[in-house]
Amino acid sequence: MAAAANSRWLRSCCALFRRSFPVLASVRTRCMSGFKGPWNKVAALGFGITLSAIPIAQKHDPSSLSNEALIRRAVSLVTDSTGTLLSQTTYALIDALTEYTTAVYTLLSLYQKYTHLLGKMNSKEEDAVWQVIIGARVEMTAKHQEYLKLESRWMTALRLSEMAAEAAYQSGADQASVSTHNHIQLVKTQVQEARQMSQKAETKLAEAKTEELLKLKEEEPVPPTSQESNMEEAEEAYLRED
Repeated sequence: MAAAANSRWLRSCCALFRRSFPVLASVRTRCMSGFKGPWNKVAALGFGITLSAIPIAQKHDPSSLSNEALIRRAVSLVTDSTGTLLSQTTYALIDALTEYTTAVYTLLSLYQKYTHLLGKMNSKEEDAVWQVIIGARVEMTAKHQEYLKLESRWMTALRLSEMAAEAAYQSGADQASVSTHNHIQLVKTQVQEARQMSQKAETKLAEAKTEELLKLKEEEPVPPTSQESNMEEAEEAYLRED
């Protein structure tokens, strides 16, 4: 009897609670509806989430962690680094050689113009031309010094690349060794071509200087004393022949 009375009292309290707070009752209904459905789906969902959270161990190839493999990998990094250094110094050296060659041709043009105008200029005009020539000489010397400095750096980078290629060959990194050797041959060819252009310009400049000196000698007046001595020497030679 007491249990039946308690049950009736509990049901009346719940009914009163729903009538007093209908919003909470609807929330309870919606929440419970979300869990309707077969329990196997819920279990499967939870199992999938659990599996995704567990890290899966990856299998490693033991040969990739051997000493030889690590050395080859390190050598490949070295060849890449030395190749980058060699490329940058090669570009800088070729630029310096090009600028030096341009400066040589500029001075060459000035010498040719000066030689052509010899005997046609007054002293003031000649001094002005020589000031321009002196400025061109200074510029050419500065470009030559810059070229020599970069050539020293390039030679160092070249030696480093050659040593890296040899290390790659000895370590069994054949592809890195062959690539480095090909790169070395390419930059050597590029630098040699730039050097040949500058040497050609230097040769032409030397020829222009020689031509200038010869024309200056032709333009110089012969002193009277020299003329008399030359005539006397010619007469003595004539008498000796008789």
